[in-house]
Amino acid sequence: MSQNVLAPSGVAGEAGRRRTFAVISHPDAGKSTMTEALALHARVIGQAGAVHGKGDRKGVVSDWMAMEQQRGISVTSAALQFSYRDTVINLLDTPGHADFSEDTYRVLTAVDSAVMLLDAAKGLEPQTLKLFEVCRQRQIPVMTFINKWDRPGHDALALLDEIEERIGLKPTPLTWPVGIAGHFHGVIDRRTGVFTRMERSPGGAGLAIEEEMDAAEAAERYGADWATATEELDLLTMTGADHDQDSFLAAKSTPVLFGAAVANLGVRQLLNVLVELAPPAEARPTAAGPDQPVDGEFSGFVFKIQANMNKAHRDQVAFMRICSGRFERGMVVKQAGTGKPFTTKYAQQIFGQGRDTIDEAFPGDVVGLVNATALGIGDTLYTGSPVQFPPLPSFPPEHFAVVRTNDTSAFKRFRRGIEQLDGEGVVQVLRSEQRGDQSPVLAAVGPMQFEVATYRLEAEFGVQVQLDHLPYETAARTDAAGREILRSESNVEVMTRVRDGALLALFPHRWRMRTVAGRHPDLRLDA
Repeated sequence: MSQNVLAPSGVAGEAGRRRTFAVISHPDAGKSTMTEALALHARVIGQAGAVHGKGDRKGVVSDWMAMEQQRGISVTSAALQFSYRDTVINLLDTPGHADFSEDTYRVLTAVDSAVMLLDAAKGLEPQTLKLFEVCRQRQIPVMTFINKWDRPGHDALALLDEIEERIGLKPTPLTWPVGIAGHFHGVIDRRTGVFTRMERSPGGAGLAIEEEMDAAEAAERYGADWATATEELDLLTMTGADHDQDSFLAAKSTPVLFGAAVANLGVRQLLNVLVELAPPAEARPTAAGPDQPVDGEFSGFVFKIQANMNKAHRDQVAFMRICSGRFERGMVVKQAGTGKPFTTKYAQQIFGQGRDTIDEAFPGDVVGLVNATALGIGDTLYTGSPVQFPPLPSFPPEHFAVVRTNDTSAFKRFRRGIEQLDGEGVVQVLRSEQRGDQSPVLAAVGPMQFEVATYRLEAEFGVQVQLDHLPYETAARTDAAGREILRSESNVEVMTRVRDGALLALFPHRWRMRTVAGRHPDLRLDA
């Protein structure tokens, strides 16, 4: 297959058609429901499957893991690609639980913007605040969708004040609700002045019923609710809460929309705004040197690895964000760092757990490379001149447990499963000198990662395991000299991280780490 790139205008034009974004929020704010609702409005699925709540969400296309469907939460990120209005949408749904923050943060390295969902009744919650801060640090433009407006909740103006006061982003509503939370009639488009009446479809699984209505008719039908909404719109105009594209792209303001994803209300408006205002794929920073232009030679990086997504395909998929050039299935690329060639023979477009072979892709697209066992999270791939993208963030683990199986006949499967989970970043795997290879130590940011690990070992590898939790809460990198120093300290253990050979010193708490560090001035301890 030819590896010649398109003319620059061709690649740049394709990149300009891409909108690659993540849906992020606090747990239970409706991320997977919104992901599905967006796909429904783009007419790539025929019916929503999340309308009956957590107990009946088997139709949610992004929650492919049985554990997710049973518990009604997302514990892994998922990718969906579809077209809408001549635009290619690359939508990444992220884990809802704080224990999987590391996966969410990796996803944020692969997107050009984000949609933050706020629960109308809860406002800004702890995980929401953390995610907003990450977006700010990475200068990721954020749109805000105030969700669940069909249920009782806070006052709309109060929610805007909370956004501005607590996270420092200026809210600039693009739509404004007629009716308080729980009595939602529709939205006014602030840019056009058009009011759209909204009604949940029968059963709630289809597109919302929408009707444009002039001001006089709306005033007659909705009376006090309409008067209140128009007064609030005047106040927004007086305070300068109008959308400014430059401010939005600089991650200083956030466009705000209102609706209810579970009833598909306000979702079409959000999808249109994403197409019109969200940034396309653009030049990306490299680890050293100038930004990589979208119309340069091919480059991309792996931000996620997942195995066994589909029982019919017991394989491993590396999710690659394309940063520049044209990708062609079968092309030979190089792996940054090693310079080794890698043939992209099996490349697929991902839609939840579904997949189709893809022959070409462009900057902004997410491509699944199947059985790419030579690749790791954070690896850069390129053709032509070498390029290296910045390393992906990693979090220090705070929970540790020895994992073992009593079934000696299953030990090979046990080892294979542990290696798989380590390669995907589900948990970090540590080797302890005193326990040996028979009993590796799992390290996690949050305890639910242990649940996922044990569930997958049993479900995918047929291995039942037991966990023995260790009394450590803090880890810091050290070196060989530090390992020797720490041998004399009690309640401290040094283990080797299998993935990269790094030495981690484990302490029961930060106070103990500070005490040891104060006793040994030459001891290296890096958070």
